[in-house]
Formats: sequence, C-alpha cells, structure tokens
Amino acid sequence: MAERMHGRPAAPTDTKIASVNWDSRDLTGESHENALFVDVDMTEATGTGAVFTDCTFRGVRFNASTHTDAAFVNCTFVRCGFFDATFAGCKLVGSMFDSCTYDLLKVKGGDWSFTGLPGADLRRTSFTDVRMREADLTGARCVEAEMRRVDLSGAYLHQADFSGCDLRGSDLSSVDPFATPLKGAVIDPHQAIVLAMALGLEVRD
Repeated sequence: MAERMHGRPAAPTDTKIASVNWDSRDLTGESHENALFVDVDMTEATGTGAVFTDCTFRGVRFNASTHTDAAFVNCTFVRCGFFDATFAGCKLVGSMFDSCTYDLLKVKGGDWSFTGLPGADLRRTSFTDVRMREADLTGARCVEAEMRRVDLSGAYLHQADFSGCDLRGSDLSSVDPFATPLKGAVIDPHQAIVLAMALGLEVRD
C-alpha cells in the first residue's frame, strides 16, 4: 500500500460495512466515523452534506456517483473505482488514494489539500477551482487531463507528467520544469513567466 506523506498511518476503524448494495442510495446527511467499507457498491449514489471521517474504503465502487458539499476527511481509499464520479464542493483534506481508478472523474471546487495521489493515473479527469495545497502527486499521470484554476502551491510534483494537460489559471509555483514533463501543456501568459523564471530565464519587457 502506498504510504502517506511523512509516514502517517491510516486511521484505525472500529465498525465494518461489507458487501452491501448502496446503488443509487441518497447519502444526504449521513455521517460515518472510523468505519471500514469493503466491497460496497455506491454506483450512482448521490447526496449533499454527507460526512465520512477517518474511514477506509476498500474495493468500493463510486462509479457515476455525485457528491455535493460532502466531506471525506482523512479517509483512505484502496482499489476503489471512480469512473464518471463527480465531487462538487467537497472536502477531502488528508485523504489517501492507493491503486484506484479515476477515468472521467470530475472534481469541481472544494478542498483536496494534503491528499495523497502518488502514481495516480489521472488521465481523462477534470479538476477545476480546487484547492490542492501540499497534495502528493508524485509520479501522477496527468496527461491531457484538465486542471484549471487549481491551487497546487506546495504540492509534491516530482516526476508527475502534465504533458498535454490544461493547466490554465493553476498555481505552478511548485513545478520544477526540469523534473516535470510539460510538453504540449496549455498555460496562460502569467504561468509562462513563472515557468521561465523556474528555468533560470530573465523575463524583461
């Protein structure tokens, strides 16, 4: 299992929910803490304001689910599926993802700071207006993804691949252009100056 930043362990769990069908379940107002979810089907689940704190999800299917203003704080996701899932205005601070699939995942707004996504295949995903401060994207594959207006300040981006990625409006102050592939990435004029300075160039009028 991939390690969290600074070696922090996953939160312990004291309840278990296994092999249940929550397909199309309305999660509005639900609250779970220190729970272990195993092989739960949350396909097409929806809801507003659900709260999951220090929970672990193993083999959970979030496919085509929609979560609005929900919180998954300090949670751990292992071998979960997020095909065509949508997270709008959600808080996932401190959560860790390991061996998950993300095809067509859409994240709109919210706070994903300190999340762990090392080595994640984020191709064909969309992150817009998201706070991802100090997120671990080490080795993440973001080729041709959309990451617009994302706060990546302090993020760990070593060997992450942003080739062909739409990065317009995002904070690229943590990007090392010598260690982070950017071929074909779409950026705005301000970002071009930031990257030019990172390359040691002197920008003048």
